[in-house]
Amino acid sequence: VHVHHTARRPLGLQRRQQRELDLRARLRRGDRRRLCGGDAEERPERQVPDGFDGEGIGAKSGALLGYRDGPLDASFGATLERRGAFFDGAGNRIGVDGTQGEIQDSDSWSLFARLGYELPTGARLELVANRFELEGNANYVLLPGDRSTDIPATSVRGVTPGDPPSNTAQLLSASLTDTDLGGGTFVLQGFYSQTSDVFGGGVFGTFQDPAIDPSGTLFDQSANRSRKLGGKVSYERAVPGFDDLTLTAGFDALFDRTEQSLVQTDRVWVPRSDFRSLAPFLQGNLALADGVVRLAGGLRYENVELSVDDFRTLASYGAVEVEGGSPSFEDVLWNAGVIVEPVNGLRAYGSYAEGFTIADVGRILRGITQPGVDVDDFLSLEPVVSNNRELGLEWNRGALQASASYFWSSSDFGSLLVLRNDVFEVERQPIKIEGFEASVNWKTPVPGLSLSGGYADLAGRTDGDGDGSVDEDLDGANISPDRINLAADYATGPLSLSAQARFYLSREFNDAATATDFEGYTLLDAFIAYRTDIGEFALAASNLTDEFYVTYDSDTVRVTDNSRFFSGRGRTFTLSWRGAF
Repeated sequence: VHVHHTARRPLGLQRRQQRELDLRARLRRGDRRRLCGGDAEERPERQVPDGFDGEGIGAKSGALLGYRDGPLDASFGATLERRGAFFDGAGNRIGVDGTQGEIQDSDSWSLFARLGYELPTGARLELVANRFELEGNANYVLLPGDRSTDIPATSVRGVTPGDPPSNTAQLLSASLTDTDLGGGTFVLQGFYSQTSDVFGGGVFGTFQDPAIDPSGTLFDQSANRSRKLGGKVSYERAVPGFDDLTLTAGFDALFDRTEQSLVQTDRVWVPRSDFRSLAPFLQGNLALADGVVRLAGGLRYENVELSVDDFRTLASYGAVEVEGGSPSFEDVLWNAGVIVEPVNGLRAYGSYAEGFTIADVGRILRGITQPGVDVDDFLSLEPVVSNNRELGLEWNRGALQASASYFWSSSDFGSLLVLRNDVFEVERQPIKIEGFEASVNWKTPVPGLSLSGGYADLAGRTDGDGDGSVDEDLDGANISPDRINLAADYATGPLSLSAQARFYLSREFNDAATATDFEGYTLLDAFIAYRTDIGEFALAASNLTDEFYVTYDSDTVRVTDNSRFFSGRGRTFTLSWRGAF
């Protein structure tokens, strides 16, 4: 539920009023025309609301039922949610982003079931099933903004072309856990998941094909389908006769099949790829000096294979024939760490770990432009191996909890998202990332009152020009903004109160364009809850001051694209009730 109070005088009011005047003038000029293939509804200009706006009202209802009888226990749940339009701090509808993903103006539902059974041996068998569906209602179309006059994109009533964007995900998993098998803990897990996603479309250059539509106005949209099957088995126990040493041995397996197509023209955008990962591992933990010092270390053998059939890229990439193949990679990764606790409550730690991931294979394959490529020899499919290090301190004693850590990571052949022809593709470059995080929580002498805070600083560099020097800042598509969080929580009897301030700090990038710099913004949230005999009633307010701001992605990525110039959500109230029976 969105509320905008016109009587309030926030910071930057003059700037916001000018945005509103410019936007209304543009609408009066007749810009409510066909947008992205849909005809906008002709109606009087929209006024800034001074109360609850019906279009912005959403609702969510859910229930969870539990059952237990001897060794059997079960839980069943269902949730249904309808989301309305979103409004910014100036009272205007936020532009719909159907291409990259959108939850406003959508309906979703989910079902959940869990069955557990305790075997006579003491082991526990558990089954979990879940299904989630979300589909847009397609009631709005995007009205591009104007960066030159600082007017963000908005939404107007209209018909969205193509199929409504949607997301479907379902999961089935099973596990067997025995905490006393031969003096140790045995775990066997398996899962099957399936996802199907339809994205919003557009007349994008990437989708154009003169053989289908020589006019260059071909509309299309993509759909992604993925199926994953995996499992894990592990056994952990202390070494007989040497109880201070605990060993864990196990094996991971994953089988992934993914493909991406264009819905309207039935073209293959990303060919079907079958990914297989097999990884045995061994981990050890050793306590020394009565637990004052704890050492950890382990090895993991990664063996992966990717199978791709022959395919042809889209016309925009040259319609080149690519020879399929089954490239495979293997590596032994190791990790090590140490924890020192000289006094009760104070811990210092350091760790090193090698990471192994496969880059976004789909983006790499669909972006091939040179003819004669053989997938078996295509270097861009090489995995990302990163070196991760961390040092930290923790204090947890009495009324004070605090932590601070510094971490840095590097990869000689990293994976970055780079915008080309309206679509993000993957580019392989060296990457270095470092960051600092700190948090504190204090239970004050005032009964029921606690104060907390957190700080996160992140910096990243890459070698974008290939000169061998990792000295260019990662852009907004590859690194998040620094932030500070401050919060106060108070609870007494049936009453609970909390307030939070979120500071997203400004960031400058060392590129030539100052337009990519992030200005930063601050959001305030509040929450109040009261427990009664019939349940708990709560009222939450996000962006309490109705701050107007431009999102981090819009401020730092595609800074010349007026269709990707989005403002963030304004003041949003959520009234809820939760009861148990």
